[in-house]
Amino acid sequence: MALHAEPPHPSPSSPTMPSDVQVTPVRSEAERMQFIRLPFSLYKSDPHWVPPLEMERRDFLDPKKNPFFEYGEVELFLARRGTELVGRIAAIRNPRHMEIHGTQEGFFGLFECVNDAGIARALVDTAAAWLRQRGLDTLLGPANFSSNQDWGLLIDGFDSPPAVMMPHNPPYYLALLEACGMTKAKDLYAFELSSSAQPPEKVVRISEKIRQRDGVVVRPVDMKNLDAEVKRIRDIYNSAWEKNWGFVPFTDAEFDHLAKELKTVVRPELALMAEVRGEPVAFSLTVPDANQAIRAANGRLTTFGLPIGLVKLALASRRINRLRLIILGIKEGYRRRGLDAILYLDTLRTAKQLGYVGGEISWTLEDNHLVNRAIESMGAQRSKTYRVFQRAL
Repeated sequence: MALHAEPPHPSPSSPTMPSDVQVTPVRSEAERMQFIRLPFSLYKSDPHWVPPLEMERRDFLDPKKNPFFEYGEVELFLARRGTELVGRIAAIRNPRHMEIHGTQEGFFGLFECVNDAGIARALVDTAAAWLRQRGLDTLLGPANFSSNQDWGLLIDGFDSPPAVMMPHNPPYYLALLEACGMTKAKDLYAFELSSSAQPPEKVVRISEKIRQRDGVVVRPVDMKNLDAEVKRIRDIYNSAWEKNWGFVPFTDAEFDHLAKELKTVVRPELALMAEVRGEPVAFSLTVPDANQAIRAANGRLTTFGLPIGLVKLALASRRINRLRLIILGIKEGYRRRGLDAILYLDTLRTAKQLGYVGGEISWTLEDNHLVNRAIESMGAQRSKTYRVFQRAL
């Protein structure tokens, strides 16, 4: 679907909109770049913000390059007070989410705003109106653009930078969204684990017994046979999460797109496939925390035609010492059999051998008690909480 539709949107005279603020849809390439660059001014004093690469953000918003647009629809809006840019938001219609969950839910995302509740209401109300005009009855978010990408608003754990592919925002955003009538739908957790952690001996002993008893073989992903491996991983991923709250399976195009992006940062030793008597039934993916390097580029790979950011990125990549465990999924029928502990232990052992000091396991649902207890049994501690909000339309 097209990135830009032509919906009506609240005019500056809307009762929820300050009289000196205008919220208008992005129409030109110049406005798109303003949309992308707005966070650079809002976060300039935040020591933990990681500037995204402008090139990556352009591609993410490009319907020709992001496979989400093969079925989804997005409208971008900018808020101005006079000539000053003061906020942005995206309204997102995801037909696959509605079909799978049997709802009429729409989303907002890419939310950024100065600390002004009136401007925040103007942005959220504009996105809500766009979705209401398409027959939707509930607003969820922030989502960029689904639970398979950035998902949730950081509400605690502001004292450290975000891990790669995780959101970050100022603490005041919580009050802004609550002032817009948004309430909690679900919290998501991130956990911090040091590579020096010592898992309980009982967990290690039982895991080894399960490995021997069930014929569990854990191996790195075969990068020389990547197409076949990606298909196995996709099958495990979609099976493992199919009943999770908010989950929408990747399309083949989306999964292939993600695999292509991750291929540049994956260390095969940390992309692990678990097989039970030869059948692939579980998968975990842990990647170097590329945000440690991306911060050095400050959003741009080139300056005045020179690859200054690229050089900084390359040099900083050599100093990455943290990881993020992004995925650990087990096919239905093989859960509660200790495969998660085996994958955690093998990942921790490999991370130590490779010299990483630790990293983040994220994200998990707050009410996925089985997974959360398993993570904590490895010695991990909760470090950040992200909230997904909802509001009736």
